[in-house]
Amino acid sequence: MTSSIAHDHYDIVILGGGMAGLSLARHLLLQEKMGDRRILLVERLAELPPQRQKVGESTVQLAGYYFSKVLDLEEYLLHDQFMKYNLRFCWPTAGRDNRGLEDYSQAYIRDFSNIASYQLDRNTFEAELLRRNRQDPRFEIALGASNVKAELAEEAGGLHTVHFDTVPGDPEGQGEKSPRQVTAGWVVDATGRGRLLARRGALTRKSEVSHGSVFLWVEGLINVEKLTDRSPDAVRLSPDRAITGHLPFWLATNHFTGEGFWLWVIPLRGQTSLGLVYDRATFPVEEVASAEKLLEWICRRFPLFARDLPHRKVTGWGGYRDFAHDCEATISIRQWAMTGEAGRFTDPLYSPGSDLIALHNTLIADAILTEDPFELRAKVRQSEGMMRAFYGAYLPSYIQSYDALGDPETFTLKYTWELSVYFSFYVFPFINDLFTDRRFGATFLSRFARLGPINHAMQGFLSGYFQWKKQRGLVARERVLHDFKAVGPLHTAAETFYQVGLDTDGARRELERQLENLRLLARFTAAHVASMVLDEPAALTNRAFVESFDPASLRFDEEDFCRRWAACRDRPAVLEWPFCIHGLDAFRSPQTLDEPAAAPEPVREEVLVP
Repeated sequence: MTSSIAHDHYDIVILGGGMAGLSLARHLLLQEKMGDRRILLVERLAELPPQRQKVGESTVQLAGYYFSKVLDLEEYLLHDQFMKYNLRFCWPTAGRDNRGLEDYSQAYIRDFSNIASYQLDRNTFEAELLRRNRQDPRFEIALGASNVKAELAEEAGGLHTVHFDTVPGDPEGQGEKSPRQVTAGWVVDATGRGRLLARRGALTRKSEVSHGSVFLWVEGLINVEKLTDRSPDAVRLSPDRAITGHLPFWLATNHFTGEGFWLWVIPLRGQTSLGLVYDRATFPVEEVASAEKLLEWICRRFPLFARDLPHRKVTGWGGYRDFAHDCEATISIRQWAMTGEAGRFTDPLYSPGSDLIALHNTLIADAILTEDPFELRAKVRQSEGMMRAFYGAYLPSYIQSYDALGDPETFTLKYTWELSVYFSFYVFPFINDLFTDRRFGATFLSRFARLGPINHAMQGFLSGYFQWKKQRGLVARERVLHDFKAVGPLHTAAETFYQVGLDTDGARRELERQLENLRLLARFTAAHVASMVLDEPAALTNRAFVESFDPASLRFDEEDFCRRWAACRDRPAVLEWPFCIHGLDAFRSPQTLDEPAAAPEPVREEVLVP
């Protein structure tokens, strides 16, 4: 175990001892190229993890793979944390009292993902990261550090100087402090919302996302399936099981949603995390301005919680009025970088925070371990382009179509699209170590740029559809149960989880195939929406009508749909989609509790993309 700060120079100084900094340290220590390089982690808190509970517990596939496989924590995660059962989304149904889960529409992926993800108690997880890091003699830590400043080198290859006040010879930071300074080859800011390098280097930029959040923890497990008047046998033998399956709903991140907001319910060992995220432009923030008010709001808006939450002990509470931020740059040829929230952050919907930590740490570690200065310059330029692209790709989802959270059908279209993008353009390259392959990186950025206009158009298109439905009172009228993977292109995107070990050329071909799959999904989404607006199911298979939509220039326009249909309806050519088109029939023919929908028709194993 490291017991003291023994050096005046370190190869890497990491500022901040949260999940981003601790995981970066472990990432580096596991690399063969690390050799005898030394790491110093400087943390302002005297105790890690802190006594207060930390928010941000949910992971999805990319971060799940990173923590379990890259950081070699799989056994620990399966033993000490909860394996996550995907993301589930729930909407109250008009005309019902919504005091039981059986009253709510639900959308989900029924099966466990081939790539495991986890529900993390941040405190215990970070404690384990710290414990393992401290077993390595190349890792040292200074806790309780104050007045931390970094004088960054002006040129590439120069040494940085880090100043801080600490207790000499005591890494725990107990006792009287005195000034300390060390030099470093690399400095990485992982100070989270403190954003030490960005603030002092005038690199901060305002984000276009304007959302806030309030959250709390309660003792014990909230099992949403038990929030009902039905007997345990009736819950267990419900006909809904033919569609939903038998896996425990409580292991999922359960989202209870409405227009411009969503509530998370996340299980931890011995407690449950609940948090509300909202669009500040439309949500009455004063109604959730305290823990008591938040609990009251939850029970009023989603009445099934009224039978449980008033009897729970609140163990912690917090919030952010405005959490999104941007940054001019997050990695530099001058050998400094930012990871986690120290650089950029958008919104916690879909749990991207730990994904961005995994992506940034991977690129930063690769840069740190690159010795050739010319190669390093090229890698830094490409890595900054990727980091900026990752951030920018999230923005349309949070800025343009957050209102779609208010409707099961519109949100299903939105999430199916976004999940297909995520699986093919985020998870697939990551599990193949492709983001550090410069040859692949150029291909990725060019394909990602081509995808951008389609994604931007899609978000506006879906928001327009939601507002159209809202104006006509068509939002959440009937209860629907829907498996996201019933839509074929999402199934195709998920197949990339099994595409492992590809060389650069093979990966390029697969990425191109997935881009075509996404174009197909965009056109299918447009055709589905138009057919619903027109009340013309035949429009979905009219070749001329479907092919009249350009995925990169989609816009919701009821009159335009009518004109297109009038021009195409008498043209006989039928479009044969390369997947089952009935995955969204639950929204075309609403289901009730007494008459559950049939299980979706299985998608063919081989999906051909034109």
